[in-house]
Amino acid sequence: MNSLKVVNIALRLSRSQVRAFSVTSNNYESHKCKLLIVGGGAGGSAEAAKFTKTLGTNQVIVLEPKDKHYYQPLFTLVGGGMKTLSQTWRPMSQVLPSAAKWIRDAASEFDPKNNTVLTENGDKIEYDFLIIATGLVLHYDKIPGLLEALSEPNGPVCSNYSPKYVDRTFAAFKNFKEGNAVFTFPNSPLKCPGAPQKVMYLFDEYARKTNKRKSANIIYNTTLPNIFGVKHYADALWKICEKRDLKVNLRTNLVKIYPHKKQALFENMDNPEQKMTLDYELLHVTPPQSTPDCLRNNKELTNELGFVDVNKDTLQHVKFSNIFAIGDCSSSPNSKTAASVGSQSKVVHANLLAVMNGKKPSAVYNGYASCPLTTGYWSCIMAEFDYSLTPLESFPLEGSKERLTMMLMKREFLPFLYWQFLVKGLWNGPGWIRKLLVALKLKEKNVTELQLK
Repeated sequence: MNSLKVVNIALRLSRSQVRAFSVTSNNYESHKCKLLIVGGGAGGSAEAAKFTKTLGTNQVIVLEPKDKHYYQPLFTLVGGGMKTLSQTWRPMSQVLPSAAKWIRDAASEFDPKNNTVLTENGDKIEYDFLIIATGLVLHYDKIPGLLEALSEPNGPVCSNYSPKYVDRTFAAFKNFKEGNAVFTFPNSPLKCPGAPQKVMYLFDEYARKTNKRKSANIIYNTTLPNIFGVKHYADALWKICEKRDLKVNLRTNLVKIYPHKKQALFENMDNPEQKMTLDYELLHVTPPQSTPDCLRNNKELTNELGFVDVNKDTLQHVKFSNIFAIGDCSSSPNSKTAASVGSQSKVVHANLLAVMNGKKPSAVYNGYASCPLTTGYWSCIMAEFDYSLTPLESFPLEGSKERLTMMLMKREFLPFLYWQFLVKGLWNGPGWIRKLLVALKLKEKNVTELQLK
């Protein structure tokens, strides 16, 4: 068989099958770099921008298969009909720094002992230092009946979590007439834990504006033991649900969908034998999520939940000192939000530079995360907190109150901040704002004391 025929056969096979052909192994490429960043999302882009400035051209490789970079926090507003999907993304080539080498491929295997990563196309990348920023994978297939339901044109089942399905949400809003509108939170870690209920508040307001609210029974089924993990904000959200007649079922997990019957099966998390079947006229599903298989299956790199096992303060791997993680794939027990990446990016950059220079990492991440809880089309609760779930607010306003100003920030300012500063490595979180406010309060206190004297 000549080489041309071998190539033609290989092209028809899956990537994994192609890798099995030793005759084509010479076509695989080998790459070497000072720093390899696996993942071109918020964290990967921010670190690529920072380190290309520090290390220079051709020292950083970014391994990322997607050609579109999405600002995912806007998906809630797309689902609510406030933004379009085209407003949420930019070409990956425009987001990643030109001084970095972009390999458009995905990781298939990590070998941290030998400082190498294999790609799905069979290439090998050797690195001196590694930042893992793969994010999380959406598992719509883990809920029987869900993919079938999502394939139904203009159907009542929707999900804001994927660009593939987010446009279905507002269509489901408009098609709703009467009955149950059900919103779910899965039994898994997930990005932006506030998003599953944000869409519920938008639907509630939409239904009121279109005179459908009296015909709608709105239900939020969450696997969590509380409506939100931070009590300070949970107390405010409970009041909103009570005022608007939104029913919340805690410790309730979606296990199956019957699309043809328009029914969903739920189980009680504390008593799995206790099941509940609900009819639905609208069903918004948040899918189970996890790190990619190439990480989750690598026990050297990850903890028992499949997240990159890092020191929560330094974000350095607990075993491999030349490896750091940032963003959703990290085991750091912060809320997985885009806002947390800004604060993490500064810490990862400082600590990895220290390691590169033979020093111990000393920068500390306090677990800062922010979740703008969209409670209506023009209202938002700005939840900010740290590892201890203590409010860590950056504005001289009570964050647990619904505010138009915070909605304008969510809708207009934060996307600008993301594109112009965060992914360019120029935003290190709002810590400096809090320090400034403390300094101003101290100055005001000193002035008052002097006046009293």
